[in-house]
Amino acid sequence: MPGDKARGRAWQMSLEPRVVKENFAQLAPTGDKAAAYFYGRLFAENPRLRALFPPAMDVQRDRLFHALTKIVWSLDSPATLGTYLAQMGRDHRKFGVLREHYPAVGAALIATLRKFSGDAWTPEVEAAWADAYRTASEMMITAADEDAAASPPWWVAEVVEHDRRGHDVAVLTLRPGQPLSFQAGQYLTVQTARWPRVWRPYSIANAPRSDGMVRLHVRALPGGWVSGALVRHTAAGHSLLLGPAMGGMTLDPESDRDLLFVAGGTGLAPVKALAEQVIMSGRHRNIHLLAGASREADLYDLPDLRLLESSYPWLRVVPVLSDEPGFDGMRGRVADVLDRFHDWDDHDVYVAGPTPMIRRAVDELQRLGVPPARIHHDLLDAESALRGVVTGA
Repeated sequence: MPGDKARGRAWQMSLEPRVVKENFAQLAPTGDKAAAYFYGRLFAENPRLRALFPPAMDVQRDRLFHALTKIVWSLDSPATLGTYLAQMGRDHRKFGVLREHYPAVGAALIATLRKFSGDAWTPEVEAAWADAYRTASEMMITAADEDAAASPPWWVAEVVEHDRRGHDVAVLTLRPGQPLSFQAGQYLTVQTARWPRVWRPYSIANAPRSDGMVRLHVRALPGGWVSGALVRHTAAGHSLLLGPAMGGMTLDPESDRDLLFVAGGTGLAPVKALAEQVIMSGRHRNIHLLAGASREADLYDLPDLRLLESSYPWLRVVPVLSDEPGFDGMRGRVADVLDRFHDWDDHDVYVAGPTPMIRRAVDELQRLGVPPARIHHDLLDAESALRGVVTGA
C-alpha cells in the first residue's frame, strides 16, 4: 500500500539504525531468555493483557524474537519496514490489541533490553530504542485505525469442502462471510473453535476469485494443535476464524520475465496461487513449477497441477522426489536439482516450503547467478511460524 511506504520513509528520517542494530546483535544469543523475561514482566505489570495471548506461550515467544529481527534488519529499507509494520498493526486487531496497550508493551520491551544488555546499555541506546518503538507503534496504530474503517478484525468463514488428500493432509475450501482482500502468494492466520486464541498461518492456495472462496493446504504436524484440528476434526459446515492476508511474496506487476516456482511440501500452496494469477492475467509467461516431496504419495495435489498444466501450455510441472527409488522422474532434493535445467538468471523466482529447503534453494539459486532481488520468499514469516513456509502448526 502506498501509505505503508510513506510511513516507512518517515521512519527513515527519524531514526539512526546503527545503534539499534548493534545492540540487537549483542542480544541475539539470549533471544529465548529475553523473550521469556519480556512476557513475564508484561503480564506481571499488566495482568489484564494475559487474556489476549494463547494458553501456551512457546510459539509466541519465538514470534516476538523473529518480529524484532525483521524490524531491526529492515531499518535501512523503509518501504519494506513500513509495509511489514502496517501489516502487523492490521493483524493485531484480531487479538483485541488496542491503542492503550502499546505503552505497556513498550515499557516491558525497554526493561527487557536494559536487563539483557548489561554494560552495553547507555542513554544513547535507550533513546534509540525508545524512538524506534515509538515510531513503530505509531505506524502500527495508524494502520490499524485505517483498517478498522474498512475491514473487520477477523472473518468468520464456512468450510465449504474438506478434502482429505492423505492421512495427514487436507485441502480446505472456505467461504468468508465478508469479502476478504488478498493477493496471490499471501497467507492468513486461522483459529479453530477447538483452540481459542491460538492462531496459525497458512498460505492461500488460489488466486483471488469472483466467488470470494479461499483454499488452504494443511498438513497435520506432530503436536500441531491447529493443523491437527484442521485435518482431523474439521468438516464441511464448520466455521473458522480468519485473520487478514499478509506477506510480500507476490508477483512483480512490472515484470514480464519468465517464472520459476520452487515448492516443498505444502509450500506448494502459494506458488500454485501465483501460477493461477499468471494464467488469469492472460499474459504468456513461461512457468517452471518444481514440486518437491519425499515420495510419490506425498504429491497430494498433482492431479490438480496436471489440469492446470493442460489449460496453460506455457506451464511445466516437474515433480521432484527425494526418497522414491523406483520413481522414473526427477529424483533428489528439490533445491539440489536446480542446476539440471537451463539458466535461471533471467527469471523471477519464488520459493516456498520448509525453512531449510528455502535456505538451500536460495543459496543454490544465487550460486547459479540469479540476482538476489529476483528471488522471492517469506523466510522470516516461515521461521516465526516455527514450521516450513507458513504451513502452520
